[in-house]
Amino acid sequence: MAVKEIAGGECSAADTDMASNGTGSSVHRSEPFPDARVLLGRYGLAAKKRFGQNFLISDRVFRAIVDATVRSDDDWIVEIGAGLGTLTARLAERVPEGKVIALERDPDMVAVLRGELGGVDNVDIEAGDALRYDLRMVARWRGDAIAVCGNLPYHIAAPLLFRVIDARDVVRCAVVMIQKEMADRIVAAPGTKAYGALGVMIRTYADVSTVARVGAGAFVPAPKVDSAVIKVVPLAGGAPRVPIADPAHYSTVVHAAFGQRRKTLRNALRAVYDEAAVDAALAASDIDGGRRGETLDIADFGRLAASLPALPPTKPR
Repeated sequence: MAVKEIAGGECSAADTDMASNGTGSSVHRSEPFPDARVLLGRYGLAAKKRFGQNFLISDRVFRAIVDATVRSDDDWIVEIGAGLGTLTARLAERVPEGKVIALERDPDMVAVLRGELGGVDNVDIEAGDALRYDLRMVARWRGDAIAVCGNLPYHIAAPLLFRVIDARDVVRCAVVMIQKEMADRIVAAPGTKAYGALGVMIRTYADVSTVARVGAGAFVPAPKVDSAVIKVVPLAGGAPRVPIADPAHYSTVVHAAFGQRRKTLRNALRAVYDEAAVDAALAASDIDGGRRGETLDIADFGRLAASLPALPPTKPR
């Protein structure tokens, strides 16, 4: 796949961003939107480790994210972790007939967003937890599919991605910055070291491509790891790539197959399922139980899940 290599860099003085003129319409600023270092100084703030904050300062990466996210000027975009508003402003400029819903959990960042973008007519600032935010509700407001983007806090990136997958029938695409190691796992091919349950589960329901690789110097403060921007495009109608009767059961099978990577598929599955059921399912799906779980592709997992009986529900404690 083609990958754009992106290095760190500062915002271009030639850029313009959107502000409200107070009459319900939008106008361009004569100066670029302040970068993260300026805004942190203006509000007397610093990045907080507990929120996983690293603020993007590379204009080239901003441009890559916006270009990959925006399809038309009336898009509705939910931005996860809007932070200081540096991406929010650029998105708002590109969707003058649409809307950017800026989600932010940190009260200090919410204050910055309201101070810098509170008057912009196509920006809604929502204080709250993205893990609890109802993407379907936004799609109902719009009456059409929405886009999602953001620089995801690394420690909750996986559950945030699964929130998108859960709402895949109303999400047109998601363009997100995540840790490079996680991005590599999501796009990895069967049989490779990085291939695992995370990539299988996301790519069962969506196409995934790499938009940009991002060095640590593109952020302030610089993280200890490199990052990547990926684009997740749910399959048409939210349908899975293979027939799946029970998504929860399919997930259990996938995770069981990778649960003990040094063991054969047969023994890994036997750690979760009845031995006889495993042997019967492998025979019915025409899959060699001596293979390793990481050699199976999504079609294999679909056949295997269809052949294995679902586990009985656990009794409440």
